[in-house]
Amino acid sequence: MSTPPLPLFSGTTRLCKGLAVVLLSVHVLINFFPSALNYLALIPAWTIPFAWNLITAGYVEQSVYGVVVSTLSLLFIGKLLEPVWGSREFIKFIFVVNFLTSVCVFITAIALYYITRQENYLYMPLSGFHGVIFGFLVGIKQIIPDQELPFLKIKAKWLPSMTLLLSFAVCFWTIEATTYLPTIVSGAYISWIYLRYWQMKPETKLRGDPSEDFAFSTFFPEFLRPVIDPIASIFHRLFCGRSDTSDDGQDYTLGSEPLPGSDSIEASRRRERGARALEERLAAERLAAAARTAEENV
Repeated sequence: MSTPPLPLFSGTTRLCKGLAVVLLSVHVLINFFPSALNYLALIPAWTIPFAWNLITAGYVEQSVYGVVVSTLSLLFIGKLLEPVWGSREFIKFIFVVNFLTSVCVFITAIALYYITRQENYLYMPLSGFHGVIFGFLVGIKQIIPDQELPFLKIKAKWLPSMTLLLSFAVCFWTIEATTYLPTIVSGAYISWIYLRYWQMKPETKLRGDPSEDFAFSTFFPEFLRPVIDPIASIFHRLFCGRSDTSDDGQDYTLGSEPLPGSDSIEASRRRERGARALEERLAAERLAAAARTAEENV
């Protein structure tokens, strides 16, 4: 008997289902009550009195295409990340990336207005979950970088870079797609910062992933890394106050004392847990599919 097809979205977590319901509900709301978009989406000119839209904008998908892609991506990628991170860390990641992405988009819109003096940058409703979705792709790069994607035949570590490159390419064909770029780029970068420096490790109570395999330059082809590394180290020292010149075995420091265990060993353990969780989930889904097939054949 042939192996039954793998159910793509079986085993989806309750948290992901709940967030999917939120995305769908908000989309239905703004379609029945269009004026709600003015209060939920990010409109830079109104953000000062309506500061809550820095949080709500990420959950507002204005198009059917957007809500479908975001919902399916959430359900599929979320069931891979949540078991590794835990539900609390998963929802914290979404909140932080969503909020800081909205802040970056707000600053970008204000800057574009002062540069061009075009008021559409101030009054265009900006929203969407795609910043968080790109953040999920960065998370996939972190936990299972060497896992080969079955349909694309590329390793997971290249998924964020390839998707970003594709997004830029689409902008040359569709002008409307350029409105998504600030959210996409900000979401990817903020998520990398969060995972690189801020994410708490429950096993060691330490933060971040200092491994060289997750350095900023790894998002680029290897021949560009000698150029990217010096630039990245400038921003690294600017925002974090420490140099990127350390090797894999050097620990992060807090003040003058080293933090033990914050080296590439912890990153390797995280990747092993991610790969193991993925394998266990895929095996469970195959068994469930086989059981259903057997029941149907009885």
